[in-house]
Amino acid sequence: MKNILLITMLFLITGQVFAQNVQSEKMKTTEHYTFKLSDKVTRQKVSFKNRYGITLSGDLYLPKNITPEKLSALAISGPFGAVKEQSSGLYANQMAERGFAVIAFDPSYTGESGGEPRNLASPEINTEDFSAAVDFLGLQKNVDRNKIGIIGICGFGGFALNATAIDKRIKAVATLTMYDMTRVMSKGYNDAVTLEQRTKTLEQLGEQRWRDAETGTFAYGEEYNKTPKENDPQFLKEYYDYYRTVRGYHERSVNSGNSWTATTPLSFMNMLILSYIKEISPRPILIIAGEKAHSRYFSETAFQNANEPKELVIVPNAVHVDLYDNMRIIPFDKLESFFKTNLK
Repeated sequence: MKNILLITMLFLITGQVFAQNVQSEKMKTTEHYTFKLSDKVTRQKVSFKNRYGITLSGDLYLPKNITPEKLSALAISGPFGAVKEQSSGLYANQMAERGFAVIAFDPSYTGESGGEPRNLASPEINTEDFSAAVDFLGLQKNVDRNKIGIIGICGFGGFALNATAIDKRIKAVATLTMYDMTRVMSKGYNDAVTLEQRTKTLEQLGEQRWRDAETGTFAYGEEYNKTPKENDPQFLKEYYDYYRTVRGYHERSVNSGNSWTATTPLSFMNMLILSYIKEISPRPILIIAGEKAHSRYFSETAFQNANEPKELVIVPNAVHVDLYDNMRIIPFDKLESFFKTNLK
């Protein structure tokens, strides 16, 4: 890679024109979901505002056979750069089938949620998005506001832990195939970034700010997820296989051929979101990662730094994206038992 911005921001600056052989009619529509809705579940579009006044868009999933008793509830988001029609919706669909009220939501500035400029990420605002989803759930008449948990997938695993540390209303948290986005952006993969490289990246970002200020617009990086070359890391090939093929493509997803604002990394460079992970205790944490995932070390570090009660589950032979949508190996039964045990 030519500079450290490329090392730390693989999510922001890779891409090329989407392969023609996957341009099906299903993939062109903005309304399609990458999974089938369960016949035991209902789905309703909803919206709510976060503390910054940004209107968030979500899908509320409910079990069809609702009893008079109020439901335990879950808020789900992720992966970083994905939309609710992808992994988070799949998880919501499955957890609603198991008796929970669940909202899968698009984070601020992405998908159908509000916020300008488009396709911007922020560790602070994306953490707040989870708390805003908790607000929404707690106002539903069929939800017990004392029985609300959250699930974060990929980069939103880190935001979920951060939200739980400060929002004591959240009674339990689970992460899957977690990324600590502030760590990877500030230190690179496996913390390989040197001070000299970090300084160079910040200088480049500063120059980009000058250009944005001069033009009065926000520049964007290249399309996300280029067709991988033979010598590219395996995980880039796995991302492509999910986001840029029929399997997981959605046209609103940043990861499916769109791009982040070029200066998105700035606030991630010195706002380390897991600094207060110990303060989640005594509320329980469930951390799930793939045995062969390139991101596994994020989960292991978070588990090591958290206080009890906590549990780390390593899914045999799984890579990072397997926990996005591989129904044969995602441990939904474990998630069900964890939340039913702890949301009471």
